[in-house]
Amino acid sequence: MPTLEGKTALVTGGRKGIGRAIVDGFVAEGAQVMTCGRGARPDDLPGHIHWHSVDVADNDQVEALKLAAIAALGDLAILVNNAGIQLEKTVVDSTDADWDAVMGANAKGVFQTCRAFIPVMTAGGSIINIGSISGNVADPSMALYNASKAFVHGLTRSIAIDHGPGIRCNAICPGWIMTDMADAAFDLARNPEAAKRDALARHPAGRFGKPEDIAALAIWLSGDASRFATGQCYALDGGMTAASPLNPGLF
Repeated sequence: MPTLEGKTALVTGGRKGIGRAIVDGFVAEGAQVMTCGRGARPDDLPGHIHWHSVDVADNDQVEALKLAAIAALGDLAILVNNAGIQLEKTVVDSTDADWDAVMGANAKGVFQTCRAFIPVMTAGGSIINIGSISGNVADPSMALYNASKAFVHGLTRSIAIDHGPGIRCNAICPGWIMTDMADAAFDLARNPEAAKRDALARHPAGRFGKPEDIAALAIWLSGDASRFATGQCYALDGGMTAASPLNPGLF
């Protein structure tokens, strides 16, 4: 039997990448799903998946999303906050507009969506926030992104202790997952291909991650098998941050 049979889920930022993999994984496990993002419905989104256009940094639009989700799904059992953006700048180079864009989507958006949906989620509901290993260890020239993900991790723990036992809340903290965001980060290096080879060598798993890897953990955190898991930030990075910063190739 599919592990999410009969459950309802909202996944923000489900147009592509990690969000889309979670949407597809939830559907495959029997969930009824709504997803959302800026702009029009993607052409390749199957018709049985509900879509709503929204900017999660705008509170009025989040309230409209809540009403649309209730109308489409009824009671909500699962909320995945995946919507976010990445900006490759240092603190000195970042502008006020950069702050508003990154913190608006990555921090304020997660906060507003949780605030809107917690009161209407079913007992035993599961919130999954997509954080990042960048919220634990800083990536170069990504100051606002790093800070926004650290906020997500702290908010996750607060929701778990303030709203349990009715709601569980956990974060998934991806490492190098091969999406457009990962490519943009590697492009910051003086030699992107050399940087990619070095990063790959630091993965005990022997490969970079795939969006489907994140989806698999999201499925587990959404189901009954994880009912004792809450308030945790799960690094899913192929073992990269478990290692010493020393280059293992030199020993």
